[in-house]
Amino acid sequence: MSGPLRIRAAVLRRMGGPLTVEGLLLEPPRAGEVLVRVAAAGVCHSDLHLAEGHLGTERQPIVLGHEGAGVVEATGEGVTHVRPGDRVGFCFVPACGACGQCRAGRTNLCETAGSHNARGVLGDGTTRLRFPDGGEVKHFLSVACFAERCVVPAAAAIPVPDRLPLWQAALVGCSVVTGIGAVRNAARVRVGDSVAVIGCGGVGVQVVAGAALAGAGRIVAVDRDPAKLELARAHGATHGVLAGNSMVAEVRELTGGGPDHAFEVVGLPETIREAFAMIRPGGTAVIVGITPSGVEVPIPALDFLSDKTLRGCFYGSANVAAEMPVMVEMVADGRLPVADVISHRIGLEGIEQAFDRLRRGEGARSLVVLDPAAAGIEPAGD
Repeated sequence: MSGPLRIRAAVLRRMGGPLTVEGLLLEPPRAGEVLVRVAAAGVCHSDLHLAEGHLGTERQPIVLGHEGAGVVEATGEGVTHVRPGDRVGFCFVPACGACGQCRAGRTNLCETAGSHNARGVLGDGTTRLRFPDGGEVKHFLSVACFAERCVVPAAAAIPVPDRLPLWQAALVGCSVVTGIGAVRNAARVRVGDSVAVIGCGGVGVQVVAGAALAGAGRIVAVDRDPAKLELARAHGATHGVLAGNSMVAEVRELTGGGPDHAFEVVGLPETIREAFAMIRPGGTAVIVGITPSGVEVPIPALDFLSDKTLRGCFYGSANVAAEMPVMVEMVADGRLPVADVISHRIGLEGIEQAFDRLRRGEGARSLVVLDPAAAGIEPAGD
């Protein structure tokens, strides 16, 4: 490639403002980077949080999107694990392997990737995205896949087998890794354990699926939307409870005194408190949902005398480079179904409507189809 590509992308010019589909310039990949033609991308609550300014306002203007898949079109110097024509899914924490967190085995907390992601830049501290007038545009979480093409660090491109359609592979890099990882890494659910999952959207359903794969006994799904409870049942939930004032008591009754593990996948102070309140003595509440910056959660300190544990979980507490390929194979083999989690198929122009659905708690996952042929699915319209 001799010069920048012209692409269409959904651009957030300022936090709290609307996304607009605009023409941008995308520079070629540099050493250790990969150019990907995006096939499909999932719309995640993390995208909405940044768009609304909940995660700070420094990264603007920016192209959002961090959950997706596509086809490699070019590679920079030193990239050997993928080549043009390969199919890849995205990992949004491209771990360096050398920092203190990586050396300790906590690659999801990579200090180098975290620093770059916090500034909206790639590995050399710069961006590949520009407005036609030359103004700089940031990358969300090293991916920025609400665009026809994106340049990502090589470690962000995870190979996908030919037998897995890219419209399904698009969901693995965030919702599947986060949900399944929370069960296996953060909570370490064992056969026969009881589990409650508060919030059964795109990630919460994968927590349910992960609990079922782990052999959990009772799996209680909690949501305010009956349709999401039915979706959770299809993925392994044994019981469903409508969210409301009595949900803690209902979950405790269904699990014989409280679940061993409660997963909060909403990101609200009240649901975090409820997750901690419902677990049995000695139980663990795992917080998967993202809360806005500055929000605090009061917890009754006396409950810690019951040997309860409240713990965080980022990106499934996973070693994504090792675990994501395994999950990709499970999806490809049909052991971890994801197709029914997609409630809406849209184009770039439909992302604002998808954000509105997230705000209202409607639907599970919206899928942006950017290249229907590569994705293996036709868009249903905005």
